[in-house]
Amino acid sequence: MTVRTRFAPSPTGYLHVGGARTALFSWLYAKKTKGQFVLRIEDTDRERSTDESVQAIFDGMKWLGLSHDEGPFFQTERFSRYQEIIEQLLEQGDAYHCYCSAEEVEAMREQQRANKQKPRYNGKCRHRTEAVEGVSPVVRFKNPETGMVVFDDLVRGEISIANDELDDLVIARSDGTPTYNLTVVVDDLDMNMTHVIRGDDHINNTPRQINIMKALGAQEPRFAHVPMILGDDGARLSKRHGAVSVMQYRDDGFLPEALLNYLVRLGWSHGDKELFTQAEMIELFDIKDVNRTASTFNTEKLLWINQQYIINSDPKRLVEPLSEQLVAQGCDVDKGPSIIELVKTQQERAKTLKEMAEKSLMFYNNYEAFDEKAAKKNLKAASLEPLEMMLATFEALDDWSKEKLHEVIIKTAETLDLKLGKVAQPLRVALSGTSVSPALDATLFLLGKETCIKNIKRGIDYIKNRILLQEG
Repeated sequence: MTVRTRFAPSPTGYLHVGGARTALFSWLYAKKTKGQFVLRIEDTDRERSTDESVQAIFDGMKWLGLSHDEGPFFQTERFSRYQEIIEQLLEQGDAYHCYCSAEEVEAMREQQRANKQKPRYNGKCRHRTEAVEGVSPVVRFKNPETGMVVFDDLVRGEISIANDELDDLVIARSDGTPTYNLTVVVDDLDMNMTHVIRGDDHINNTPRQINIMKALGAQEPRFAHVPMILGDDGARLSKRHGAVSVMQYRDDGFLPEALLNYLVRLGWSHGDKELFTQAEMIELFDIKDVNRTASTFNTEKLLWINQQYIINSDPKRLVEPLSEQLVAQGCDVDKGPSIIELVKTQQERAKTLKEMAEKSLMFYNNYEAFDEKAAKKNLKAASLEPLEMMLATFEALDDWSKEKLHEVIIKTAETLDLKLGKVAQPLRVALSGTSVSPALDATLFLLGKETCIKNIKRGIDYIKNRILLQEG
């Protein structure tokens, strides 16, 4: 048997992290078993489904690298097939037309609540043989009234539901459009799904779907219901917890491999191992090892994992996403330092690529004014001589390499018999306008000779003006 899994999102919004984790688990299980991963778009909710949401799903899956072997399939292109199955169930006597109005059904449920019974459709039209004039009926599945639905969930173990707990669900609306529980069954059977991995919010749907499959004479797939993801406050992860859209994490400077690594650890583990390559995920993952309890999303942990990936990435890997972040910050990347040199300099100084870009703005936009506190502390009369000495040396320097630039700073300190900090900090403030920058040799190298000369002169002028004010 070839394992076939699927990811079947509804295009009613962006691809969120919960959906991405479900897709990842399904993708990993297919890859581990050398099976096939199918992408299906469940777009029968015409009012809420949008082309923008479809594209957001595609973009998110592509960015994460979760490529599908088949699809994408769209449910709206399969309406004739669903109608065929609905007719089959009606002919078999496993479905019937229901003429009850929404008001009648709600009245049934109100009465049941008053009687402390489970609210449900009471089967009023189950044995009706005559049509009701002027009423467009829905179609209901005739659920078995006795017995149990039992299935072995790959995450939760055996689950049993009594059929008398289930009412006759609607499988076609009054306008003829099929409902979710019908379309998903037909799709999973037609597409030969062997394993359905999805969120545990679908557990209540599973016995209903199994009964429809049995009515069609089909063998149901294996089911695995993964627990939900909670915010750090214990509530289900939602917009109010911050970025939950996959593409928002890209925009915030996360690497897709870091997000995948974090998501696979939400509910699954392999000993104490925290960081996994994609190959390791495929080799080690087993859906049976997923926890039964909900997982809590921890942004600080995600930031730590992202930082590890940034630090350990080949600098070439970070050039494109860092360039995108710099452009988003308004930088012209063609008029600045080498991006790969920028990566090498900043790689260990940022948790996200967005932070890396922000720390690199000084190499694209020269500062407008000195940070008052930094200038007051470091640009003093005693700093004038080392700055003037370095300026003269830098102006005469032909080899603008980090090694040579480092030598200039060290030699200046030695010549003037100053501690390195007395030379380095005034230079840093003159170059960057603040007391914070990457290593000075890297800062000089990335800013380039022309900007460095200009900025050191600004620092010297600041000191001279300060001396004049003090003397005046």
